[in-house]
Amino acid sequence: MEDKKLIDTIIDNVEKAIKGKREIIKLALIPLIGGGHIIFRDIPGIGKSTLAEAIARSVHAEFKRIQFTSDILPSDIIGITIYNKETEQFEFRKGPIFANIVLADEINRASPKSQSALLEAMNEGNVTTNGITYKLPEPFYVIATENPLEFAGTYPLPENELDRFMLSASMGYPDEEAEIEILEKNEKHPAAKLKEVVTREQIVAIKEKVKNVFVDKSILNYILSIAKNTRDNKFITLGLSTRGTLDLLNASKAKAFIEGRDYVIPDDVKEIAPFVIQHRIIIKGGEDKFAKEIIEQILADTQVPL
Repeated sequence: MEDKKLIDTIIDNVEKAIKGKREIIKLALIPLIGGGHIIFRDIPGIGKSTLAEAIARSVHAEFKRIQFTSDILPSDIIGITIYNKETEQFEFRKGPIFANIVLADEINRASPKSQSALLEAMNEGNVTTNGITYKLPEPFYVIATENPLEFAGTYPLPENELDRFMLSASMGYPDEEAEIEILEKNEKHPAAKLKEVVTREQIVAIKEKVKNVFVDKSILNYILSIAKNTRDNKFITLGLSTRGTLDLLNASKAKAFIEGRDYVIPDDVKEIAPFVIQHRIIIKGGEDKFAKEIIEQILADTQVPL
């Protein structure tokens, strides 16, 4: 499959900058070709920003980083309208959201008002200001980061914002062999040397092909059963939303495509489901540390189509 070779080429290229994280790289490509976004809830300094830049360089995409802080304003993200004295007209100056791949770094450090500036962009692929709607470039992909340990000066992400992310994940530390290689090379900006291996146009074309990946009715019923079991679970206050089921479907399609298939199998759904579900559900009593075990049990109890 020619398209699989393209995907593998991207993965191989990104892996030059991100050592020992091939599965994470694959995971990060799923929203890119599946029409979604990803949030990494992880500690600082393990390569999340490098991953975003490496993907952008590999697909020749315009890359922008937004460092979220307590004083950032929506206009700092979307852009601002100013009056041009020479033309005697108001002009819109685009903000960093107008890029192909946007790194929203430490997103939970911004106020809810500033966080909400991303919602329309992530959901609709455009932004509206002063009554005028501006289309964002294609592809458009947000990679957000959140530190799950340090909460001083942060704002919790509301459920409706978390629901805009197709996947949530954790990169984790590299293994010993990969970290030794990182130390030996001692590169400050490992993604800076990467060359384009595919074009933006090829990524847009792949996104269209992913939409046409075949999904049998039994797989759709399987996805719905998983969603229903999160909603009916006695340990869960808030289960998977309808947007969540759509993201599970589209993520499964993208995963199948990355694996070189034009059809979804139950394992695609089962393997990607935890990354779609974990940031969307609310555990009763706030016991989020048990979320992984609860999701695993739900998947184990949901009948897999034969």
